[in-house]
Amino acid sequence: MHDDEIQYLDDATRPQPPKLEGLTEAQKAPGQHLKMIHDHLRQNMDVLGKMIERASAGTVTPAEIEAETAALSMVHNYRRFGNLCGQHCQIVNTHHSIEDYAIFPELAKQGDIFSKIANRLQEEHVIVHQLLLKLVDALNALARDPDEANFTAARDHYHKLESVLLSHLGYEEESIGDALGYFEIGV
Repeated sequence: MHDDEIQYLDDATRPQPPKLEGLTEAQKAPGQHLKMIHDHLRQNMDVLGKMIERASAGTVTPAEIEAETAALSMVHNYRRFGNLCGQHCQIVNTHHSIEDYAIFPELAKQGDIFSKIANRLQEEHVIVHQLLLKLVDALNALARDPDEANFTAARDHYHKLESVLLSHLGYEEESIGDALGYFEIGV
């Protein structure tokens, strides 16, 4: 799939959630939990991006990268999953699958606006997955041949995924965080 075949996010077309007033702390907890999961994904993206930049700048050796990443949760299972996507890709995929099959259908039952939000979030999951696969391909090419073109491709794909994923995570938290507890979805 070429980049020009991937539809990027347009914030202006995202359905806006209604404000849910008077939530209790217990009702806010599922949204806070969602944010904690998302913060883990954000942290992994940040670490991955910094490593790509350092490797590209030549300020770190492959041995140093391997030593630094050995303890990272996102890298721990790279070899087990057979590619550079590793645990981070698995976490994103599992997280989105749970939302797509367990959370969004329940959210969609809460009214037209929540149905639109759930549909939009599922559409965004497809885009994130496409970009994740593009990054995996670029990282695998970089691992095979660490030349300037492959560093550039890895950086470009990383930045596209980072932009879309961070935007998606923020929109998801904003649009369904309070609704999870309010409607007792996944609680």
